Amino acid sequence: MEEIQTYIEYTARFIEVAGITAIIIEIALAIIKYTFGIQKQRERSYKTLRQELGKAILLGLEILVAGDIIATVVTEPTMQRVLVLGVIVLIRTFLSISIQLEIEGRFPWQRPTGTASE
Repeated sequence: MEEIQTYIEYTARFIEVAGITAIIIEIALAIIKYTFGIQKQRERSYKTLRQELGKAILLGLEILVAGDIIATVVTEPTMQRVLVLGVIVLIRTFLSISIQLEIEGRFPWQRPTGTASE
């Protein structure tokens, strides 16, 4: 059982590193697209850069939350660790909603403007 726990801990760390790597790579790609005007169909703009950066952060946050959940489940389930995980998830959820509001101009549960309601 201890051996399985060790593998799950390594998996959680790997997922956390993947989240950080995703953020770094996506930010680098967004800056390269902005700098060299590689974006097709869109003009080079600061707003587009901000949207791309926001998407990169959102992706990384989702991956990091998954890593935190796995890391918390595998360790001793004390109330303090569960509360810390809850606070981390709340903070990251708030950040995700804020970033999505900034990117799309609407909350995740709102329909996009321009679509017909049935």
